[in-house]
This record gives sequence, structure tokens and C-alpha cells, in this order.
Amino acid sequence: MLLTIALGLWGIRRKNTMWGDESVTYQLAHRDLSQIWLTAQHVDLVHALHYAVMHEIFGLFGAGLLTLRLPSVLAMSAAASAVGLLGLRLAGPRVGLLAGLVFPLLPQVQKYTQEGRSYAMVCALVAWATYALVVGVTRHARWRWAVYGCTMLLACLLHEFAVLALVAHGVTLVVSRVPRPVLRAWGVTATGVVAGLLPLAIRSAEQSAQVSWIDVPVRLPEFLAAAVVGVACALAPMAARGPVRLPVLAVPIIVLPCLLLLIASLVKPLFVDRYVLYSNIGIALLVGAGMDHFHQMRKSSRNAAVAGVAAVAVLAALVLTGLWLRTPQSRSNDVTTIGTTVRKESRPGDGLLYLSGQHRVWTAANPEDTRSLTDLALAQDPVSSNTLAGIELPAQDIAARMLEFDRIVAVRAAGAHSPTNPQEEAKTSTLRRHFREYGTTHVNGARVTVYVRDHDPSPKAGPGSNSPGASGGVR
Repeated sequence: MLLTIALGLWGIRRKNTMWGDESVTYQLAHRDLSQIWLTAQHVDLVHALHYAVMHEIFGLFGAGLLTLRLPSVLAMSAAASAVGLLGLRLAGPRVGLLAGLVFPLLPQVQKYTQEGRSYAMVCALVAWATYALVVGVTRHARWRWAVYGCTMLLACLLHEFAVLALVAHGVTLVVSRVPRPVLRAWGVTATGVVAGLLPLAIRSAEQSAQVSWIDVPVRLPEFLAAAVVGVACALAPMAARGPVRLPVLAVPIIVLPCLLLLIASLVKPLFVDRYVLYSNIGIALLVGAGMDHFHQMRKSSRNAAVAGVAAVAVLAALVLTGLWLRTPQSRSNDVTTIGTTVRKESRPGDGLLYLSGQHRVWTAANPEDTRSLTDLALAQDPVSSNTLAGIELPAQDIAARMLEFDRIVAVRAAGAHSPTNPQEEAKTSTLRRHFREYGTTHVNGARVTVYVRDHDPSPKAGPGSNSPGASGGVR
């Protein structure tokens, strides 16, 4: 737990930057609970509980980067504690110690320990629910199953895909051949968890367009690399300390959530590594057990030397990975720098355009960055409309407003095309026909382009023209 806290506090501010998803958490947590609920009816229902929790935390401790990320640090430290206790109960104190120390070192765990989102909390709840399950098998009592069920339900309400851990738990009990009363108790509890989750799952299915950005599995190779190492460690012989063996618990929680999401992705892509972050519980347990087995098998100084070299190499790789994860470039975008760039490249009174409108959330965390600009497409702001990015004007009104300005600052995702709808088509066609590119600044995850009104009837420069200007040209 202490190691997790130390690693979580190391570079937690990430050079005072945040990325897009964290920015959404930051903005929603500033709204009152009724506004969060109304917004969740339109978008992000799956994260509504997390936003409500963060709203209360902001109210108690104030808003800021530390307040945004510290709950994840504390949650992941709780998860590390549960991993250590699972290893202790299933395979002995040395395995518990090793698994608990391995867990916070895993790259995916390090990353989301410092993320202002719900994934660390979900991981902690699944870890402690798993511990409650193991204890419930050996000490069968209704209150223990109630604790297990409430913990799993809370994890599922924070993120629906935590329910896949419930499937893994069921497989573990079946393979372990636990007594029928235990299996029946788990079945009743699992039914209650699913019933409690069902209303959220049905309502949130109506917002499935939110994950339309997932066109292929996201960071699957990195996840599989860690999973393969963990599953390979399951081949090592391990002593059993109860009806549930460590590999029988760990392998399903690694394999099944990932496999089920990949099967679902055949219909609609859904796999993102953070959705199954809790699979690292199983990876840490198996790696810890594998390290313990290797320690017991050492019989010569040569083997000890090889083990020492391998340990140094792994530690060096983890340190380098840790350094990278604490930089703004380790995230898919950097909304702090995007907002700063908009402020630097614009002049008071310029028009501001988001391509597409959903990227308005990128600059909303710090309104000072855009206060002197006119949002050309905005009809109703995000807070009053109970949305994430506000409501935009009709296409013809956007085009008309654009023609009232001689300079427009446009914000778009790097390497991405705007969605096809009348508003976005009006923005791009008006820029193409009546404006020319004055200069573009590339930042992590986005491009900020200054356009000037083209009053010259001569043919315009083609796409990608690097016309120099006061903004410094293309950077």
C-alpha cells in the first residue's frame, strides 16, 4: 500500500497538465448534483456516480489537480492491499508480499493510479470483492456474501464492465468445485448484482454512440503482453492453502473479461485496456507466485546471477516506463496545452471554432483561455444545456456568423476528420471557400489553426499551405 502511494505521488501533477477525459471529470464535478443527473440523461450516464463522488470531494477539499487524482492514488493503494491479502490467503506470506509489491509496478496500474477517472476505484472494489469471495468460500455466512454483493454492485455502478469480473468469479467457483451451498449463495448474490445493474445498463445502452470512437481494440498488445507473462507464471507449481487455488482465481480474472470484450467487439468494438484494469489483480498474483517459485528453485550461484541480471533489467524497464507515464505525452491529448495554445495564437475578438463541436470540452476546464474569443457555433453553453459540449447553432447560422469575422481560430483533433453532419460540413466548407490558413500549431493530440478572411479573388492556396504569419507559420 505504501509503495503504491509513493509511486502515485511521484510526478502526480504531470507538469500541471490534464487530458480530455480528466477534463470532463473536472468540469462535471464542478456542477451540482442535480445538474450532474440531468447531464447524465443525455451523456456519460456510466460515469454519473463517479462525477457525483468527485463533486463531493471537490466540495470538501477544493478543486485542483491533486484533488482530482488523489482519490485514484488512495483507491489503487487499497487495491494493492487486497492483492497482498489474496496472495497471503491463497499461497502464503511470501507470495502475498511479492504480489502486493508487483501490483503497483505494473505499467497499466501506474498509469491509472494518477488518472482522475473511475478506473482505480473500480479496480479497488473488484480486488476487495474478490477477497470477500475467497473468505466467503471458507467462512460461509450471509453477511459475508452481502459484503461481496454490495462491493461488486458498487464497482459495476462506477463502470458497467466490472460485471465481467463477476463472470470470472463464477468460473473460479465452478472449477474449484466448491460445496453446493456456496455455489448457490454466490448465484443468489450475483443475481442481485445483475438486477441492481440492469436499469443502468439499459439506459446507458441508449448512449452507445459515445463509444463510437472505438474502431479497433485500444492498447490490446500492451495488455496481452502483461497477461501472457502472468498466465505463463500459472504453469509453476503452487501450494494450495484452501479450496480455491491461486491460478484458478487469477487466470479467469485475466482472461475472461478481455475475451468477452473481444467477442463483443466482433459486433461493436468495445475493448479498451482501462475497461478491464482489474485484470492486473490476477497478473500480479501470478507473477508474485512465479517469483516465489523461482526463488525456491534456485540451486546455484549461476542461477542467482542470472536472476539478478533479469531483475535489474526488469526494474530498469519499469523505471523508464514510469518516467514516460508521468509526462503529458503519455496521454492521447493534452488539453491544458491546447487551451494555452489557443490563448497564445488568438487575438481578442477573434472567432473560435471547434472541429468538431465535441472538442469544446478541451478548453472548458480553464475558461480564461477563450474568454476574449467568440464561439461561433455555440447556441447554448454546456452547463445551461446539461450537456458536455453545449448545443450548436443550425448550419446556416454557423456559416453566417463565420463570415462576420476576419480571423478564426480553429481547434481540431490531430489526424482526425470531423464527423459528417450539417454543422460540421458548414464549418469546413465556409473555411475552405472564404478563408485561408494563416498558421498551424501542433500540440499533443490536436491542431490549432488560425484562418484569415480571404478577400483576394485569386485562387486560394491548396490544402496544407504553409503561409507565414505573425503566429509563426506551421509548427
